[in-house]
Amino acid sequence: MLEDSPQEEEWKRALWKKSSFPDNFVPGSFLSSLSKNPNFTPYTYWGLVVSSCAVTQHIATIFTFLTVFVRLNEGLLDPRLLVWISVGGFLTGYATWELLECSSNHNTASMTNRAKTVKSSILVFLALMSLSPVLRTLTAATSSDSIWALSASLFILNALLADYTGFRPEAQHRERLTSVLSMNAAISSGVVLASRLPSDVCVFALTLFSVQTFALFPLLRRRLQSGPTGVHIIVTIALCGSCVSFTAPVSSLAAYLVCGNFVFVTFVAPGVLVWAQRYKNEIRGTWDPAVPKVYTAGSSL
Repeated sequence: MLEDSPQEEEWKRALWKKSSFPDNFVPGSFLSSLSKNPNFTPYTYWGLVVSSCAVTQHIATIFTFLTVFVRLNEGLLDPRLLVWISVGGFLTGYATWELLECSSNHNTASMTNRAKTVKSSILVFLALMSLSPVLRTLTAATSSDSIWALSASLFILNALLADYTGFRPEAQHRERLTSVLSMNAAISSGVVLASRLPSDVCVFALTLFSVQTFALFPLLRRRLQSGPTGVHIIVTIALCGSCVSFTAPVSSLAAYLVCGNFVFVTFVAPGVLVWAQRYKNEIRGTWDPAVPKVYTAGSSL
């Protein structure tokens, strides 16, 4: 009795079974389950433009802070005025946050939380005021070139590690490690720059402004980002316009560079990404290892 040839025997994908097929046998149906870019969702240009507004806002805050430092260092800005601007910005931002909380259906704020917020704000204000003389002499033995290089490196690190996603108060939210490192890098850079200013009042004003800009404002920005798209765009235009208007009197060349940066990040970079996605070529098949799907609390099945 003749045995079945390998061509007549049905090939099965089971390594534990004895088979007359060689180990490197490839059946004709091997590529039948081949799929190309199965989970690929093409980006739209204007959707990417809206998403990039968060990056543009963050870059605008960095350039605005640098302009404020230059103005303080050259005596073009009264530090007392900057202190009042910081206090007014804090009160405006806190009022905006409370309005957003009241308009949502998940208003968890209480009088105790508000009292803790006010108490913490007063303590930070007094701590910065008392530490200003120490911060002014922090880098007295360091050359200015080293300070500029260190500050630029910290701001680049801040922009790379910043969290550009929006969040809603009803969702469970935990700060990422990268966002915490980003905030620490920005405030450290602000402290380093403040140590080069001529007076204690200037140091206190710039340090207070850095806390407002890099610790508190990103929370409000991300909260507004999760709201209507129109509000997100209006905030972006307001920040970019304010940044350019503050920079232009100091240096017209710097203002042009800032405008070019905004245009590239907001309009050119999304176009490059849309153009590059045509070259995406991801092949999936039955030979790929299985990917477990882990469902966390609150996720939809």
